[in-house]
Amino acid sequence: MQNTDWYNLLAKPLFTPPDQVFMIVWPALYTMMAVSLWFIIRKDPSKEKTKAILIFFVQLLFNLAWPAVFFGAKSAGGALVVLICLLFFLFYTIFLFYKQSEASAFLLIPYAFWCVFALYLNIGIVLLN
Repeated sequence: MQNTDWYNLLAKPLFTPPDQVFMIVWPALYTMMAVSLWFIIRKDPSKEKTKAILIFFVQLLFNLAWPAVFFGAKSAGGALVVLICLLFFLFYTIFLFYKQSEASAFLLIPYAFWCVFALYLNIGIVLLN
């Protein structure tokens, strides 16, 4: 069974968007994330800048781990744990980026909203299946 076949068989919560929405939203979010990071990279060197960039990449690792756990391991529960970690480090990233560049932090807000929505979807899938 393909991973998408497994996903299609899952009961999903109300407001689950069609698959095509994900193909539109994620490229836009990754573009905003890249621009946000670029604003920080351009700043003068400092310990705060280094920490902000490090935390950005920690949250990005959780971002990349989520589909591997959810689709690859077919573990909605494991993916939920990954997503909670992602959100913690994302909010920390936004906080650290804000201290460096308000615009950089604001560019991450749509990503944060989408991840909170993903949390709702992930919790729904765990509860319904």
